[in-house]
Amino acid sequence: MDVDAGGTPEGVTVTDPATMRRAVAAAAVGNITEWFDFGVYGYLATTIEAQFFPPGPLAQVAVFATFAVAFFFRPLGGLFFGPLGDRIGRTKVLSITVIMMAFGTFLIGLIPSYATIGIAAPILLVAARVVQGFSTGGEYAGAMTFIAEYSPDRRRGYFGSFLELGTFIGYAFGATIASVLPLVFSEEFMSSWGWRIPFFVALPLGIVGVYLRVRLEETPAFQTLLSQSEEREGTEVRDGLRLIFTRYLPTFVMVGGIVVAWNVTNYMLTSYMPTYLESDVAANGGTAIDSQTSAWLQIAVLWVAVLVIPFLGRLSDRIGRKPIMWVGAGGLIVLGIPMILLLRTGSVPTVLLGLVLMGGILICFSATGPSTLPAVFPTEIRYGGLSIAFNIFVSAFAGTVSLVMSALVLATGDLLWPGYYLIGAGVVGVITLWFLPETNGRPLRGSQPSASSPEEARELARAAR
Repeated sequence: MDVDAGGTPEGVTVTDPATMRRAVAAAAVGNITEWFDFGVYGYLATTIEAQFFPPGPLAQVAVFATFAVAFFFRPLGGLFFGPLGDRIGRTKVLSITVIMMAFGTFLIGLIPSYATIGIAAPILLVAARVVQGFSTGGEYAGAMTFIAEYSPDRRRGYFGSFLELGTFIGYAFGATIASVLPLVFSEEFMSSWGWRIPFFVALPLGIVGVYLRVRLEETPAFQTLLSQSEEREGTEVRDGLRLIFTRYLPTFVMVGGIVVAWNVTNYMLTSYMPTYLESDVAANGGTAIDSQTSAWLQIAVLWVAVLVIPFLGRLSDRIGRKPIMWVGAGGLIVLGIPMILLLRTGSVPTVLLGLVLMGGILICFSATGPSTLPAVFPTEIRYGGLSIAFNIFVSAFAGTVSLVMSALVLATGDLLWPGYYLIGAGVVGVITLWFLPETNGRPLRGSQPSASSPEEARELARAAR
């Protein structure tokens, strides 16, 4: 066993805890910025409808169509930023994406209303959403890659879970601000300028994200890749894309299956449930609860998830990622309809139970997905493969959840459509998990083992002999 001067075996990467903490913070803050926008948009959907669209029966659908626009541009962002991150580095690209996301959110707060500038208002809103969608196409998958490549093999589940901790903090923070402001300010102020305040908050969050990211070196896995290949020219982008869609096509599809199960649940809870509980239930024969009560119940579930996710991530380092994901996928199939039946009762305890069940299923994926998905692609195409797969499947099946559910419930009057959709996502998850390899405790594909201390590195080296 070869050992360097510091007592660390050759062929094993060691990342000290202080660097690991900085890497986690740098990755998570971008996710906070991204999901802060989603939280604000979801909980101010009624206000956005009034500000940017002419009144009419299709105004609500137009709001969610505008929300969905960003998801049509996410695959383009993934195609652009993913291979770029494999060529010039994770840190550089992630610094670009986080400030683009924050700027796009900030722009929404600057757009005049429909009453002021007419049709230009929704057009400018769509333009801002395009900027958000394009940048997000390179942000989330890049952040997963970033944390995974910094994390020790035996603690990747725990550190990866902090990325989704950022998701829930961002969304809960945005939803909390959007719910608190109407209680603090008058209705007149909220309808004029107050609703813009949450969108302005995104810019300083993005600046913090850039500051944290530019202070970090490239990930150990990417530095190793660079040392093995001195010439990384533009032709590698074409070669990477060819590999993704030929040799690694089965991996690409597996990633997509997990993304569907995970993110259909995600967007059902975080994007569609506010509208479902506040308006769609009452409009189609169900019993709705008060809008403020609904909002605070959902926010409470999100903040509880913030506390639970790291524990599930740590558990996945002990028992594996797949057992926890099996619970999530099976839960969608078994509980898809019962959850929705609980949500349409109008009773606060049963609505809370329905939200808790949906949130519990979601965090089975959220706590394990960020450590699982990057591990199945090799280093040279990890950022690109993950960005493209993640964003294509999110855009096609998850980001459109609010739009599709609103349209289907409006067209049919059937309040169980969300349950049907969740069951379908669960079936996709079960089929995918059957083929997905267990990645817990193993080195990333194409990378050398990674440890959190020289002692652990020596232990890994001895085990590999």
